[in-house]
Amino acid sequence: MSGEDSLIARYFRPLASNPGAFGLGDDAALLKSDGDDLVVTTDAIIENVHFLADDPPETVARKALRVNLSDLAAKGANPAGFVLTLALRDADDSWLAPFARALGEDAAQFGCPLLGGDTVSTPGPLMISVTAFGRTPVGRMIHRQGAKPGDRVVVTGTIGDAFLGLDILRTKSTAVETAAAARLIDRYRVPQPRTGLASLLRDHAHAAMDVSDGLAGDLAKLCAASGVSARVEASLVPLSAAARSLITEGRVGIESLLAGGDDYEILCAIPEGKLSSFIEAAGAAGVAATAIGIIERGTSPPRFVDGSGSELVMRRLSYSHF
Repeated sequence: MSGEDSLIARYFRPLASNPGAFGLGDDAALLKSDGDDLVVTTDAIIENVHFLADDPPETVARKALRVNLSDLAAKGANPAGFVLTLALRDADDSWLAPFARALGEDAAQFGCPLLGGDTVSTPGPLMISVTAFGRTPVGRMIHRQGAKPGDRVVVTGTIGDAFLGLDILRTKSTAVETAAAARLIDRYRVPQPRTGLASLLRDHAHAAMDVSDGLAGDLAKLCAASGVSARVEASLVPLSAAARSLITEGRVGIESLLAGGDDYEILCAIPEGKLSSFIEAAGAAGVAATAIGIIERGTSPPRFVDGSGSELVMRRLSYSHF
């Protein structure tokens, strides 16, 4: 076998548990639709852009898959499988073995088996690209468009932790207590895709997307797609104890947390009559969901206001590659 074939056979063939993967021995995989709609999403993560060069290979693997699972969850789709492209500088067993092991664990945990992919060499930064497939009942995918005036703006989990975790890694800051810093870093390195909410979103949400580039910017995208605006009470945005403490101490502003990326929470528009049901059901699934604002008529950008009703001045809305 070629070096590439040997690499695939050693690290990734054991992950290809779906019969349609053919043991990674063919040029393509077969994914049966089972009468559902197939939902497809893809995201690449790049060394020193989406993860740091010294991040553990286990967390890089988990992030590569989970950012795609987050997209599927926001569309109301249940995971079905994924294909993987790896651009590697070298075939280093000390990196590849834990990477493959963690990827296989997540594939099993989330019911999203490896179906195929490609490995290539590169002189540049390490790159991992995942294309994930999910299933929804026919016509039930949740889109960005669809939010209606009067809908409540709801977000899951807490916002800004990943931004703070990355800042700690980059600056080697010791301003945060050790255990809290570890939790923030983990939020950056290992997203928690809200896959358990897929069916709830299908039954409750008018529109949804995941928060990957920053809450403020992603809400602007959802509103633009829906032809609406929104008003958000910044004081209602859910924050972790560590994030709230840093704001109180004046070490970070709420605006930075609203624009920070890598949260991978669900942002959705829920009609008022279904709000309580959604929040209760999400809680029962182990995910906190918080109403933070309301969808309004108009096409102006969403407004984030403080406790006195004054609009926050946002220097930027979200992370942008360009």
